[in-house]
Amino acid sequence: MKVIICGAGQVGWQIARHLSGERNDVTVVDNNPDLVRRATDTLDVQGISGFASYPDVLDRAGARDADMIIAATYSDEVNMVTCQVAHSVFNIPRKIARLRSQSYLTAIYSDLYRRDHMPIDVVISPEREVAEAALQRLAIPNAFDTEIFFDGKAKLLGLTIEEDCAIVNTPLRQLTDLFSTLRSVVVGIRRDGTLFAPEARDQLFVGDSAYVITHADDIRRTMEIFGKSHRKQERVVLIGGGNVGLAVARELESRAERVRAKVIEKNRLIAERAAEALEKTIVLHGDGLDAGLLSEANIEKADAVLCVTDDDKTNMLAAVRAKAAGCKMAIVLINDPTLIPLLEPLGIDAYINPRSTTVSSILRHIRHGRVRAVYSIGDAEAEVIEAEVLSTSPIAGQKLRDIDFPEGVLVGGVLKQGKVVKLTGALQIEEGDHIVIFALAKDVAEVERLLQVSIDFF
Repeated sequence: MKVIICGAGQVGWQIARHLSGERNDVTVVDNNPDLVRRATDTLDVQGISGFASYPDVLDRAGARDADMIIAATYSDEVNMVTCQVAHSVFNIPRKIARLRSQSYLTAIYSDLYRRDHMPIDVVISPEREVAEAALQRLAIPNAFDTEIFFDGKAKLLGLTIEEDCAIVNTPLRQLTDLFSTLRSVVVGIRRDGTLFAPEARDQLFVGDSAYVITHADDIRRTMEIFGKSHRKQERVVLIGGGNVGLAVARELESRAERVRAKVIEKNRLIAERAAEALEKTIVLHGDGLDAGLLSEANIEKADAVLCVTDDDKTNMLAAVRAKAAGCKMAIVLINDPTLIPLLEPLGIDAYINPRSTTVSSILRHIRHGRVRAVYSIGDAEAEVIEAEVLSTSPIAGQKLRDIDFPEGVLVGGVLKQGKVVKLTGALQIEEGDHIVIFALAKDVAEVERLLQVSIDFF
């Protein structure tokens, strides 16, 4: 497939990395020559320097026979015009645009919107994706990472292993003997900065970060086994009242179970806008780093603080100050992945990486065949893929124990006839089953071959 990716920033580079690694014909376009050079030097892609919305630039990028264009520049206007030109001038079949402005999103999602007027097949909103990720973190407060699979019937949990974990220094193969009815699988472990797919003889050690896929009904039990208490979030303080903070506050207001939320916003205009939009939420104007303002927000009684300003360092410092004042849990928005290793020493419980959420959302819309969901872990180190098993798949009709998966691949869940089943070596995978697979980045292409999902992209 021939794909043009407009924007060679973090999101565009990651998408190019994924698609080029799967032997697609990828061309990257950006008006910054240095970013284009970085992409062409590190990836198997072609690069064009210029404005993505210019027809002559798209022509040089091969738009006349392209199958898909992904407009992921930093400008909403450039992304929309790029899709319009791709449609009107080059008739590119598939057009994906990343849009940030709430005004554009409201217009595009309204009933008045018509595809002929703004021909975008898929709109990706980073703020909406981040807000959804924040709500998932709040729902399972002791997990540093979460994602939904099987339409909510299973979840991926990222859990830090501490001394009170009941299965420390226990081979993973013994989990079945110890907890025979538990529908949970450890699919990934990060140890000393390295992510790997564990084998049955591997053990969990204090300080590890484990990725666990569990049945939704077994979440509480899984958390208890891993030494994590489950507590309701009744008081939440949001630092940052922009699009992300506002979306989270609105969702918390709409829930039947009352969650008392307070928003702290430094920019007066943004604070006023949030105050007008929210009915039950108190909005405080001021600096989230101000100890006096945090005290006014009753941070010491808060179950969680969610720091979602547009500045990573502000988010981190505000989280540290909130925890020092007595807040039980801190979640931060982090754009720079190099800062993530600092979070644990600072006592920050969980983080949201907008790049990962946006990349995962885009991949979900462009993956081959019957892929239903894709979640990117860490700095694109691994993917968790949910797909329907096709009749042409080499794994159809085989028992799990007989499938020759690469070392970096583990099955985390199987959905049969609408039910999540317990994984055993004797479980037979059939056509129509849904399967969730953890795969290190180097093994994603082989997983797609085993699933026979490289037949068609859309």
